[in-house]
Order: sequence, then structure tokens, then C-alpha cells
Amino acid sequence: MVLAPQLRQSLEMLQVPILELRTMIQKELEQNPTIEEAPTEKQTVEIEPGGGDEDNSELNFDKEFEALAKLDDEWRDYFFQNLQTRPYTSQADEKRQFFLESLQQTESLQEHLLAQLSLTGLSESDRHTAEMVVGSVNDDGYLTSTPEEMAESSGMDLEHLLDVLAIVQDFHPTGIGARDLRECLMLQIEKLGQENTLAAKIVDRHLEKLGKRKFQDIARSLKVSLDDIRAAGKIIASLDPKPGRIYSDEVATYVLPEIVVQKVNGEYIIIMDDDQLPHVRISRHYRSLLSSDTTKPEVKAYIRERIRSGAFLIKSIHQRQKTIRRIATEIVNTQEEFLDNGVSHLRPLTMAEVATAVGVHETTVSRAVAGKYMRTPMGVFELKYFFTPGISTTGGKQISNKTVKDMIANLVSNEDSSHPLSDQEIMERLKEQGVKIARRTISKYRLVLRIPPSHLRKSL
Repeated sequence: MVLAPQLRQSLEMLQVPILELRTMIQKELEQNPTIEEAPTEKQTVEIEPGGGDEDNSELNFDKEFEALAKLDDEWRDYFFQNLQTRPYTSQADEKRQFFLESLQQTESLQEHLLAQLSLTGLSESDRHTAEMVVGSVNDDGYLTSTPEEMAESSGMDLEHLLDVLAIVQDFHPTGIGARDLRECLMLQIEKLGQENTLAAKIVDRHLEKLGKRKFQDIARSLKVSLDDIRAAGKIIASLDPKPGRIYSDEVATYVLPEIVVQKVNGEYIIIMDDDQLPHVRISRHYRSLLSSDTTKPEVKAYIRERIRSGAFLIKSIHQRQKTIRRIATEIVNTQEEFLDNGVSHLRPLTMAEVATAVGVHETTVSRAVAGKYMRTPMGVFELKYFFTPGISTTGGKQISNKTVKDMIANLVSNEDSSHPLSDQEIMERLKEQGVKIARRTISKYRLVLRIPPSHLRKSL
């Protein structure tokens, strides 16, 4: 089936986060002259009666968007929208603008290295060579081409290219321009003045064994004690295996919770942060043109079309906020124990259950929670966080799989590091707490939590 353009617009508004919705509204304000932004807490959408030449058809929508329908083509009805917002203040507007304008483009790794290159005083030919080396450095800070490959492709002398590479490797951040992990860590060790230490020997000769935590083998090979290996390991752990990442050009993701949950007089209430959205209304100027006898019929037809589009936009915004509020209310009603006590009391919840309670389709819930965040007494959470399958306890109670993950994380964090818990032992500990779960499921959850297996968690 092909969706009507207005229904597609409604679905898109329901799905996008609040900052993207703001952009959509601003775009519509620029394109539709019959709507305007009004900094008032109550707005009325008034549509003048139209002529008798209009169609007498109605827009039909899916059941879950019935509140958006019933826009009469004869323009004889008046529509009233009352968005419950907090009073407008100039301070709130300045705060909103500051947030939107504070996003900055960070300096990339390539730009950072080239800026240092400009201060070296190299000759023009050496500068070109250094630029080629910098161009071969990836986001992690490693060379993507070997010096031999660069020398062969450019026709340069290998020894001279290595000299230029040494200059680039002296740039900040330390460890940049390395060919592999060993060289990266050695560059950092040399910068610390530790090139003749046990840490340097371990990185140079036994890096693979160190990664596999074969400490006894390293100690026997270097004829030192485990205490010495432990001290050297602390130095190595302080090094950065991906020095270029601090200049990653990945744009940080900023989230703006559009739902606020507060406890008032012992009850949780839902507040929609509508201050982030422009409050739009139908322009009185165009409504007066529509009712004027001097306005040409073709102009009236255009104004009617634009007013109809603007009225639908306003109703769509209102319906979006109403739908999200209803879903958030159902989540809060279900997760009150979580709001009081934290993740250990998170209840299992599915989108189908919320859809049934709210009276919409499950896909509507899926769209409504996508990219939306809620600020609660326990912190800021994406709405999707609250939808988790359940696991039965021995007492017949259902608990969230996030609760089980939290239990696993707590067991690992409190384990004896010299004798870390195996997946089998974690399974037995959980069983003692009334949670019966398969060992392979524990292994899967451990991987999700980024917890290494027991033999890699064992301390020296």
C-alpha cells in the first residue's frame, strides 16, 4: 500500500527525535507562508470558511491517527489546539539557542599533524614526503602503508623516507605513525624515558604473551619475579594502543530528553519538554486574505491549500506529543519500582503490551520510542531501554534480562581477582539467588557486557 503524503509526514514526526522535529518545523515555517511562530503558551488555529468550489472530501487515516483526520475541505470548522507548555521566558529561549549553537567541529587527526608539520622548518621536498606519511595515518594513528611501499610508489630513497617518518613519529600524540602495536607502545615508552626498563623488554619481546596473560612464561623467560612483571604491567597498561582516537572526527551524539519524570507528593508525573519546539499558528494575515472579496480565486485556492497543510502540521505535532506522553505514562506506571530502586527492579516489558494498553499498533510504539529519551530520578534513559524480555525465577516471578546482566556484572566486580568466577560458577551463584539461566546465556550476556572470560580476568 502507498501511504498518503500527509500520513507519511505524521509517521515521520512521530519517529524523529525532538531536535530533528524542530528542524522539520523550522523548514515548514520557511516553506509555508501561512503559518508563523508564536511565543505564547496557548495558540488557536482558526480557519476561515471557504467558497463553494471546494471538494467535499475528507482525509482518511489509519486508526491510530484518527485524531489527525476530519479536516473539512469546505473550511467551515474551527480547530483549536492548546499545547500545555511552560510559560515562555527569554532566559529559556537563550538557553535553548546556546545549546543548539554550542556544537563545534573538532580538529581532525590529519589537521592536527599538518599543523605541527608547518612548524618543523622542513625543506619543500621533505615537507611533501611528510605530508604523504601523514596522509597514510589512519584514525587510530597507524600507518596504512609500509615505508617500503611509500618509497616504491613515490620513487624516494627508503632511508630518507624513514628519517622523515621519525620526525612525524615525534609529533603529538605520542605513538603516532607506528607500523604496528609493538612500535606504537615502544614510541610511548621511549618518550617516557623507559626504553631500558623491563616494560620495554616485555613490549619488545613478549607482547603476544602479555595479551594472553601468560605472566609465568614471561617471568621465566626474563628471569624476574611476578612482582616485577606486575609493576611493568602497570606501566604498559597506562599506554594508549590507539593514540589517534583522541582526534577522531566522529561527531559526538547529543541527546535531549523530551520527557521528564518527577515524583510529586509520592506519585510520578510526566512532563513533556515542549519548550524545544517552535509553537506555530495560522497567520491572521493570510486568514484575512482568504475572507477578503478582493482576493483572486486562484490566490484563495493557494492560501486554502497552504492553510490546510499548516493545520495538519499543527495537529500532527499535537498528536505526536500526545502519543509519546501516553506511552511514557504506561512505561512509568509499569516501572515504578525501577524509578525507586534502580535496575535491579526493572520489570520485563514488551512493545506489544504497551500498544495494547495505549490502544495503538505495536509499530506505532516502535516509532514513538525510537531516539526518544526520558530523564528520571535514576538518570537519563532511552525509551527502548525499558523494553526487555523476561526471565522466570524459581519463585515464578518474571525479572528483566537487564536485571540479570546487572547481577552478573555485580558478581564479577566483587569476585576474587586471583580466582575469578567461571561462567559455570556464575550460573550456580545466580541459581542460589533464584535465577535459573543457562551457562551459554551467561556467556552471551558477558560478551554484551564486555567482560572477558575468567582466565583473562585473573590478576598476577
